[in-house]
Amino acid sequence: MSLEPDLIVDRRRLRRQLTFWRVLAVLVAIVGIISVGLVLRARAPGSSLPHIARIEISGLITGQQQTFDLLKRAEDSGAKAVILRINSGGGTTSGSEALYNAVRRLSAKKPVVAVIESVGASGAYMTAMGADRIVANGSAIVGSIGVIAQIPNVSKLLDNVGVKVEAVRSSPLKAMPNGVEPTSPEARAAMEQTVLDTYRWFRDLVGERRKLEGDALAKVADGRVFTGRQAIDLKLIDAVGEEIDAVAWLESEKGIAKGLRIETYRINTNAGRFPLIGLLAALFLPEEASTALKNAMEAHALDGLVSLWHPSAN
Repeated sequence: MSLEPDLIVDRRRLRRQLTFWRVLAVLVAIVGIISVGLVLRARAPGSSLPHIARIEISGLITGQQQTFDLLKRAEDSGAKAVILRINSGGGTTSGSEALYNAVRRLSAKKPVVAVIESVGASGAYMTAMGADRIVANGSAIVGSIGVIAQIPNVSKLLDNVGVKVEAVRSSPLKAMPNGVEPTSPEARAAMEQTVLDTYRWFRDLVGERRKLEGDALAKVADGRVFTGRQAIDLKLIDAVGEEIDAVAWLESEKGIAKGLRIETYRINTNAGRFPLIGLLAALFLPEEASTALKNAMEAHALDGLVSLWHPSAN
């Protein structure tokens, strides 16, 4: 049986249309891949062209290697200066100290300005002190100079439900306090000595970096927080302002060329564990939403001493 001429023509037309859409789909896929590559390349920090590097210090500070990698990349890149944009209530004392040391190493090579936008407290303020200059928004929260060790004690709850935790220790203070047994006076005293030793180091660092001593140092180092406007009078910061003021200082005091572009250095810490979510967040979400998603997906374990400002709403 032979096919009607019209049917043959329709089939040929359909075949040509199918081929056209297949080719178009391949071209769209190629363009999409190229576009993703260009976006990722544009977001990849470390350009060799002259620029000012912007590195964000936000969320919980735990001494993550990715942050140190950004600082090192800024040191090795074509960046003429670095701006640390800080929005953090602090974190672990050891992680904050390590970050402070990394900022100091960077500032030995290139000018560094810390800009506290909303919160630069406790361990985050420690980090800011590593910069050559600290600028803060007038309403920003600054300070909270201190150290804390908190261990929730559920020993009475365990007694109520009939659970007893038994331990064999090499010495009475091993793994004490632990939260499942009443804290002995000796264990509390030992923990207090550790906290006070770290606090003295933190306080002395503030005195050294901010050139404070005596009553002036005692006034700012009692754990309270200050606004940026208060902090300028207390010499905790160098100026009330924003990033634009930091750039102006770099141009006038450090000889940075005017009009130099600012390049944000960013590493998606979730890319390895959640590659698809990390890619979609980087490409399509606003910066604030992408950061919030990253913080929500990360589960931080705060071990050891903490330099953290944490109001009830935080």
